[in-house]
Amino acid sequence: MNSTEDITILTDQLHLLTKDQAWHYRILPKNKAGNHILLYCDETTDKKSLVEELEILFNLEILLESIPAAQISKLLSKYYIKDNIAQGSARLQLNNDADNFLANLIQEAKNLKSSDIHIETYENKCRVRIRIDGMMVERYLLKRDEYPALINKIKIISNLDIAEKRLPQDGRINFKHGDQQFDIRVSILPTLHGEKVVLRLLNNDATEIDLNSLGFSSFDLENYLQGAKRPNGILLISGPTGSGKTTTLYATLKLLNKETTNILTIEDPVEYTLEGINQVQLKESIGLSFAAALRTFLRQDPDVIMVGEIRDTETANMAIRAALTGHLVLSTIHTNSAWGTVSRLIDMGIPPFLVASTLNTTVAQRLIRLLCPFCKEEKTFDEGLYPKQFKPYKRVIHHSTPKGCEQCYYTGYKGRKAVYEVIPIDQDLAFEIKQGNMYIQDQLKERGVQTLAENAFKLFADGLTSIEEIYPLLFNY
Repeated sequence: MNSTEDITILTDQLHLLTKDQAWHYRILPKNKAGNHILLYCDETTDKKSLVEELEILFNLEILLESIPAAQISKLLSKYYIKDNIAQGSARLQLNNDADNFLANLIQEAKNLKSSDIHIETYENKCRVRIRIDGMMVERYLLKRDEYPALINKIKIISNLDIAEKRLPQDGRINFKHGDQQFDIRVSILPTLHGEKVVLRLLNNDATEIDLNSLGFSSFDLENYLQGAKRPNGILLISGPTGSGKTTTLYATLKLLNKETTNILTIEDPVEYTLEGINQVQLKESIGLSFAAALRTFLRQDPDVIMVGEIRDTETANMAIRAALTGHLVLSTIHTNSAWGTVSRLIDMGIPPFLVASTLNTTVAQRLIRLLCPFCKEEKTFDEGLYPKQFKPYKRVIHHSTPKGCEQCYYTGYKGRKAVYEVIPIDQDLAFEIKQGNMYIQDQLKERGVQTLAENAFKLFADGLTSIEEIYPLLFNY
């Protein structure tokens, strides 16, 4: 019995069947040679009747290879997209036309709300994967002799050196299609079998981002807004790459963006554009670093400054200086928890008394995948699924689990929601920071601060996500 991973369907075979034929007969093309065509079919199908009908339809000798029904459904959804699943997306066939293939691939990824496109080559195959809701999904397989033309096309339109195949390269594409326009960040990495390309799709429009729809609980949102509306100090958001920190910052900037407010940002890269805000793109190669931009910002009469990331001592010192001189500074930092930002700043060499004087709010954020509403299954919950020593906040009798269907590309998940941990720094917590006391869990509990684990557990208890999705957060608490 074949597994889905064992089944290879090349793009140059897809034209043998129309989308309607593939779905109606539940078949997929394997190969065509002379007057023979070999097809994969559903193992539950009456093969004799199907062969007779297909031979009349194609006027060719038909050979069928049976595979499980679930695998047929998954492969059909992968190679012959139904209009109601990905409306407006085009079928991709290279056929020595790299221009159309690339344009259609980017447009399809945009329609599917993908964040990244991965184009990669191995010893025996080349594949295209896209990241949907944080998970990699394989979409297409290419022939190895088609791969170089596609890579060269990407290099040309992103102004990279097509002759350079030994060193990494970074570029940018301004993609236009109809009334849509957005930027794409290009990264090319030489690997053992050729060059791997990653295209990061950047959403230029921040007008539809709203703090109320991101995932804050009412209690956390109130605490967050108190920090964001203060006239000075530092508001820090922590979390790993891809946890939605930039989206939260831009939702905050949209709230603060008024005619009476001068807002400046320094970012790498500029992921969103927002009318009324002065945005600067980081360019380390010419000396335009976060710290250098901040020095100039202080001479630009700012009210609010947004720094893409505090990643070194120099940037941290400039952010502290800006906050001390009466400005509100918004930024991100890489730590595992909201309170961990305090330790991180001190580790960077910032004296505890300056951290206590300037930090007004610290936030931790994660993105949790939501179960697909079309296929999730309800089961009796076994408490052995919790991490050891974890004490659940409430008893869960039944829980929902992922299954996978056409609507979610057989991942079992559809969409994501942010969970937050928000700590407003009041006088008492500022005093603890000055004293170097990092163990303040009891004080946070007294203030009603909801941890990442608690907020993630609520999504699980409400049947919106799975225990596997929130497990890493429960393990940390």
